[in-house]
Amino acid sequence: GLNPMAFISHIPPLEGGNYRVWREKYELALALSENDLALTSPCPTEPEDPVRAENETDADFNARKRDHAEVRMKYDLDRKKWDISNRKCLMVAKSTISDAIRGSIPDCDTATEYLKKVESQFTGSSKAYASTLIKKLFNEKYSGGGIREHILKMSNTASKLKPMDLGLKDEFLIHLVFASLPKEYETFVVNYNMQPDKWDIEKLIAMCVQEEERLKSS
Repeated sequence: GLNPMAFISHIPPLEGGNYRVWREKYELALALSENDLALTSPCPTEPEDPVRAENETDADFNARKRDHAEVRMKYDLDRKKWDISNRKCLMVAKSTISDAIRGSIPDCDTATEYLKKVESQFTGSSKAYASTLIKKLFNEKYSGGGIREHILKMSNTASKLKPMDLGLKDEFLIHLVFASLPKEYETFVVNYNMQPDKWDIEKLIAMCVQEEERLKSS
């Protein structure tokens, strides 16, 4: 069989600056050692015992009880598997986090809850970073020097928001790019807003480069 320790030994200890790498390696180690059930599936829900209905016959109620016994047996097995996985996921998380950080994370019953708490330790600083990136995108102004580079720069800034679950849709980014363009592009922007089809970033770049060439030559 697979030796889980071999995978777990590849998880770098979480020291603070390496949260993303730690999280990736942690999830990978648990998946490869087939211990990640508690990370990928919610805890099984306990089935409620059947209650006899007022006018139910003995035969019907007994049949329902028999069906329930099977459901219950499956639940007990699934729950046991899930609990074992949850315990392993928690143990591996705690054993690969440096003492200083571990001390500041409250105990939790489930590995997913614990991981949320760990994550929140490392997203505080990224909130300030996110608002810096968002301000930058809203205040960006194009002042010449190649429109392709300008759009790629804005697209690159926007892509830095993705890991923080703040990814922008292409459509929204396109409107931000348009807002950053000088007055000469006004007609071009109005024309885009009036036509039904939507562009992606590639098409936006192609059309803006074409428009820039046209403006230069006119």
